[in-house]
Amino acid sequence: MAAPVIALCIALAGASSAGAPLARLPVEAFSLGWTHSVERIEWREDWRISDGRLLVEEARVRGSGAGMEVPEGAKLVDGSWVFRPGVPPLDRLDLANSGFTADYRLCSAEGCQDLAALTGVTDRPLTLFACPAG
Repeated sequence: MAAPVIALCIALAGASSAGAPLARLPVEAFSLGWTHSVERIEWREDWRISDGRLLVEEARVRGSGAGMEVPEGAKLVDGSWVFRPGVPPLDRLDLANSGFTADYRLCSAEGCQDLAALTGVTDRPLTLFACPAG
């Protein structure tokens, strides 16, 4: 029997997982980046889908500031602090996604796109979760 094909689904936060997602991307790994609304500092995280859950593997931040403190043990690499967040695998990742802040940018082997371009949503919270492809 073939292994199930996994995808990353994006839905409105609070929407039932039984409802149709706004976007379904056939990826097993992706990075998610954004700019802090106050500090104007870029933050990027590398994620992987494993056993039907989202696992953050590495984070990079180009500085520190309000709510973006660099953890002990982070290493400075090419102008960014790089570290492995101590976050357990997640069933869902909720994103604040506000019309008052810069959009999230999702990158995979297929390229990069803003979440607004993928979903058509610019001002409502979104949720990322693993789902079957197709």
